[in-house]
Amino acid sequence: MILRHAFSPLNNSRLAHLCGPMDEHLRTIEEALTVSITHRGEHFRVEGPKAKADRALNVLQAMYEMSGRSISKEKVQLMLAGDVAMEEDAEGAQVLHTRRSDLKARTPNQSVYLDNIASHDITFGIGPAGTGKTYLAVACAVDALERAAVQRIVLTRPAVEAGEKLGFLPGDLTQKVDPYLRPLYDGLYDLMGFDRVTKAFERNALEIAPLAFMRGRTLNNAFVILDEAQNTTPEQMKMFLTRIGFGSKAVVTGDISQIDLPKGSLSGLVDAERVLKRVNGIAHTRFTSADVVRHPLVARIVDAYDAARKGDK
Repeated sequence: MILRHAFSPLNNSRLAHLCGPMDEHLRTIEEALTVSITHRGEHFRVEGPKAKADRALNVLQAMYEMSGRSISKEKVQLMLAGDVAMEEDAEGAQVLHTRRSDLKARTPNQSVYLDNIASHDITFGIGPAGTGKTYLAVACAVDALERAAVQRIVLTRPAVEAGEKLGFLPGDLTQKVDPYLRPLYDGLYDLMGFDRVTKAFERNALEIAPLAFMRGRTLNNAFVILDEAQNTTPEQMKMFLTRIGFGSKAVVTGDISQIDLPKGSLSGLVDAERVLKRVNGIAHTRFTSADVVRHPLVARIVDAYDAARKGDK
């Protein structure tokens, strides 16, 4: 795939800052994204797989916009830190480095989902239970940490009761919120093993926290996952998405058929899908019952509930 782009208006000083001494910055991008970059004046040509070439152009555009002054090599590496592409096998499928050697996409939508995560800074995965939305996102996060593409993984969920009034929960703050976050721990234990998860927490390479704990933070060089996003408010969703810093990726997962917010409340996931559907750099993957990889009955249950809802309308 060959992509061409011209920076306008022409500014030789900005172009010099963009390319770096002896085109050093261009070589850094080429090495990180396994693409080839050539240019003449303001005209740039990028050769490589489409997703990687697209990403290279996005990085170049972002660098040009900040090139009013000199750009350091460290700054370029920071921008690329979260964007080292996942490996591919001989058939072009994504290879994830986790404890599960057999882990790969099992449906076309899952394959698109993995491609979207690899090539976008923010990815939404929306669909019913059992489609692998969260598990594959956690696997991508573990893979990125293993390859040192990110420095840490941050997993978060809104602490909303699933249609049940749990009442007073004893214990300290960690013990109170752990039940809401337990599914994320389970995925990490499966993909990394208990000992490695424990050590990652000790060196602050792993963090699992309620969504409320994200307020006021900027997350650089991190792989951030917001799970059960259908239970966020629009304000919470905006707060989360604006936490993303340089070198970070974010994946937002949820099932809009299982919203546990008070009746009449607008889901932040539903709102974000509408507001952000045309924003460059954000990908949306929609899953259906055909993507369910749990017990075959789960897909039939999902279809039955969908049909019942349509009949009620």
